[in-house]
Amino acid sequence: MWVAQTDPLGNAWLSALLAAAPILVFLLCLVALRMRGLWAGVIALVVQVVVAAAGFGMPASAITGAGLLGLLTALWPIAYIIVMAVWLYKLAVASGRFDVIRSSIAGVSPDQRIQVLLISFGFGAFLEGAAGFGVPIAICAALLVQLGFRPVKAAMLSLVANAGAGAYGAIGIPVIVGAQVSGMDVQELSRALVVILQPLTLLIPFVLVLILDGWRGLRETWPATLTVTVVFSGLQAGVLWFLGPELADLSAGLGAMVAVFALGRVWRPKRIFREPGAPEPSVARHTFREVVTAWSPFYVLTAVILVWSLPAFKTLFAAGGALGWAVAAVPVPGLTGAIASAAGETVTATWAFTPLNATGTAILVAAVITALTTATITWRMAWREMVATVGELWQAVALIAIILVLANIANYSGGSATMGTAIAAVGPVFPLIASIIGWIGVFLTGSVVNNNTLFAPLQVVTAGELGVAPATLVAANTAGGTTAKVISPQSIAIAAGAVGLSGRESEILRAAIGYSLGMLAFQCVWTWVLSGLV
Repeated sequence: MWVAQTDPLGNAWLSALLAAAPILVFLLCLVALRMRGLWAGVIALVVQVVVAAAGFGMPASAITGAGLLGLLTALWPIAYIIVMAVWLYKLAVASGRFDVIRSSIAGVSPDQRIQVLLISFGFGAFLEGAAGFGVPIAICAALLVQLGFRPVKAAMLSLVANAGAGAYGAIGIPVIVGAQVSGMDVQELSRALVVILQPLTLLIPFVLVLILDGWRGLRETWPATLTVTVVFSGLQAGVLWFLGPELADLSAGLGAMVAVFALGRVWRPKRIFREPGAPEPSVARHTFREVVTAWSPFYVLTAVILVWSLPAFKTLFAAGGALGWAVAAVPVPGLTGAIASAAGETVTATWAFTPLNATGTAILVAAVITALTTATITWRMAWREMVATVGELWQAVALIAIILVLANIANYSGGSATMGTAIAAVGPVFPLIASIIGWIGVFLTGSVVNNNTLFAPLQVVTAGELGVAPATLVAANTAGGTTAKVISPQSIAIAAGAVGLSGRESEILRAAIGYSLGMLAFQCVWTWVLSGLV
């Protein structure tokens, strides 16, 4: 049995640099060389295989198994979710009702600064809380393009806005998993996140307006920006503190949208901001029923996903449940029983195939309901939109698959743990850089859940050695991961596919990377201050 290493070169920092080589190569290819995402991913993957085999001594069978698990995970559930979400959006457009959606948004405000607060921040958080897995990025970025935003700007704004909600996506799963793997109470971690992450969340609406229109825009829209951030952060913090993470995004996102609608009744900025070249929005009036009907695909989506999230529904698919037979856990050859982690634990790696209770299936049900209840959509039209969706997203899915293959090889070879262990060895200044570990975890895996699974135990051990509250560092790990979602290759690929820029991921990355690193720096300093070691 092969055992993973965390210091193959006999020097923690040299080993960490070796482990980081694929990430550095990927960033170099995208940012400096401006290569297409697929080519950059392939090159980084080749480097990762060489590092795992020659640097960490990982057997070829284990590399193959880790790669296979990454590929299968990319296809199911991630690609399934993304394709279903974009297909649902396309059905809403094909129904002919999207003009009503555009008019209803313009009716709130034709100002694009207000629209981004409504769509990317408020509606995006609502979708993140309901579904997660890139659904809000895909749908919100596509909506902004339809509203006249340039594709790169639409993608970047939706990625930055998602940092306010990414820690609590899919009914709070990242926090719940973080608490489970670190052995702490969920409520304790939720309250720590209020202290650690909420100051950054308060700033994000202001950052979005600054991105669009600078300081002048912020001066002109401060009533809306302040209202949105106070309502959103107040609801999110209150739910986290008293109830837990499950409804943190749903309540905050819904509250922010209601706040924008209500404020739009009594206040509008004196100057209407539209990006150069953006078409003037439609101002046609529609009845309340027409507006509700036009938005119905998203109401249906939320309702179905909430049903899928109910404990009673989940119990049906648990071991011994009435539908437990519909869940298949397939052991991955080359990993399960064949290798051990650096801690000496035998690896048990499985790929879960869950056709009935998958989030993608919930979105599929919402799409079918939308098609059945919309007279203007025929089954031939629905199928045509599905084919078009797959055609537009295949490059994004391919890039996601490459990145997940790379990430799994890095994780099972010991490379990810090597980077985390080296950073954790810095001693008393560790709280200053604790969030960086979370940033690395999400950049590699594209998931705050996987990041907490990977690094939350390491944060707890280090907290014990330094005398810092474990919840503080696990919260910092989660917060750092949230800032990485802005530029994780998986998120970038989803955004690029949604706005029709597949193959031009480097443009989105270059536009977003400064904001991701800026938010990370803020989290590092804030965590250090709170740790009491400054």
